Amino acid sequence: MALDNLRTAEALLSVRDLTVKAETDGTSRTILDGISFDLNPRQILSVIGESGSGKTVLARTLASWLPPPLRVTGGSVHFRGEDLIADPKFAKSLSGREIAYIGGNPAGALDPTMIVGAQLVEKLRAVRPDISKSDAHDKAIALLGAVKIPAPERRFHEYPFQYSGGMMQRAMIVDALISDPALLIADNITQPLDVTVAAQILKLMRELNSEFSTAILFICSSLPVACEAADEVMVLHEGKVVERQVPGELIARPQHAYTKDLIRELPTLWAEGKSEEAAPATRKQQAIMSVHGVAKHYETHGKSGRALVQAVRNVEFDVFPGDNFGIVGESGCGKSSLMRLLTGLERPDAGTIHFKGENVGQATPKRLRQLRRKFQLVLQDPYGSLPPQSSIGSILEEPLIIHKIGNRAERRERARAIMAEVGLPNNIYDRLPTGLSAGQRQRLNVGRAMILEPELLIMDETLSALDQTEQAKLLELFQRLQEEHGFTYIFISHDLTMVRQVCSRIAVMYLGETVEVAPNERLFFDPGHPYSRALLSAAPTLEKRRYSPEDCLLEGEPPSPIDLPKGCAFANRCPHAFDRCRMENPSLVLRGDHALAACFLND
Repeated sequence: MALDNLRTAEALLSVRDLTVKAETDGTSRTILDGISFDLNPRQILSVIGESGSGKTVLARTLASWLPPPLRVTGGSVHFRGEDLIADPKFAKSLSGREIAYIGGNPAGALDPTMIVGAQLVEKLRAVRPDISKSDAHDKAIALLGAVKIPAPERRFHEYPFQYSGGMMQRAMIVDALISDPALLIADNITQPLDVTVAAQILKLMRELNSEFSTAILFICSSLPVACEAADEVMVLHEGKVVERQVPGELIARPQHAYTKDLIRELPTLWAEGKSEEAAPATRKQQAIMSVHGVAKHYETHGKSGRALVQAVRNVEFDVFPGDNFGIVGESGCGKSSLMRLLTGLERPDAGTIHFKGENVGQATPKRLRQLRRKFQLVLQDPYGSLPPQSSIGSILEEPLIIHKIGNRAERRERARAIMAEVGLPNNIYDRLPTGLSAGQRQRLNVGRAMILEPELLIMDETLSALDQTEQAKLLELFQRLQEEHGFTYIFISHDLTMVRQVCSRIAVMYLGETVEVAPNERLFFDPGHPYSRALLSAAPTLEKRRYSPEDCLLEGEPPSPIDLPKGCAFANRCPHAFDRCRMENPSLVLRGDHALAACFLND
């Protein structure tokens, strides 16, 4: 749709020439430059653009939540005919009531000391003082059910830490919808989620849009997700609207060069294959890391007494030198718990983890510190994983100091060399990381891990917080570093498109177990487990899907890791389950060509 043909009839929200600037120390930088669009009732409009394009600033401006030094310097925002920019007091009165906002960090949005239901009731009674506590309670439970949280009456009384990532995001949708808003602003709400939960959230959003007549502004960093979610897609680039079309037209006939670049740079799942013969697993080598029968449980205490959370169980795989080994699965499947075991941060309760033949779980603290020179971890959060009060140079030098490597001059020289390798400018050595972008912060994290010249890098959701463009740049960096230094990588991720691009072999985890281990090509074209097919059916892509979401997409939550079923843990969600599945738990069996799957269907 051409920008000069924006619809104005029945517009709930009408934005005209909106300009926002960042003004600091006498300098001014334009963040949003003349933004104009309309949003009608019951319409879903996706806003897509790379990091720094102004998406989140737009969302916060419309929600009357624009922090200094950002300031609106021009234009208007009319909501039901009233100008929110001209009347900030009126705009504030709408925020959280008529205009609701959901961010992409649900874990940090609720008070961890209060049960979820009490917080929802408190929010509703704050915006609707006329409603009784009993009615607010009933409405909160009804909405928890509407967003498909299982057993809403019980979940009402649980604390945020007892919710999975997907359930937390649904709870935040309830928090936003509980005041019956006319406009919902969803800011990157699916980016931190795994593919099956994200697909459920998108489906849920459409249902709520239809049922509650709520207009939705959906801020997104993934073009496939943006197209799947919305009636129309608006493309932001360098603070300007460069294109707006319905998804089909946008993909078939993009008008702007930036949109064409976004489409061209999209990674594929099935259009291009990787050769199985190229996978290091097919060659006779000694594994650099071997994981066999690993299990980890955590003890919890509640009103019902002591209970064991079986976070990791029966995990089996080998990682070979030069391998790019992927680990994928839903939130709560045990990926992060496994990461802590692989890196020696915790010890397994059962099974063994060998690094170059040495048992990591039995290593003394001194020996474990020595081993960590050879395997390093790069975490997900580009903001929380860096000390904000330390300079970039001191962050890079710290591992060398801990391991007593080199003198001061040698450490500085090594740190500057690493900065050049990971693509950080030399002139920021003495600066704090505060001003770095998310992509630059992750480059710094990679540099901090690389400086010890490890043989194995463990990447725990390292790219999940970045947009498509930054992910592509970091993947290119990883490929170049691996060619130059011969690292072995373990990629822990929920992003199947990233795993498809870079991993030679992939392990699929479900409820703490490895249910499939296969070469890249085999997993994507011939998966051996129904759960793997469900993951592939939910992966965001513009390609024609090989696996239908209608046939494969999962509903509901996995069983509780505290109360595991007798048979296969996937049986209650599997469309192919039969009696044996509910009585026996299948083990990994060979499917040929170095592929393993734990499913009786392979018998």
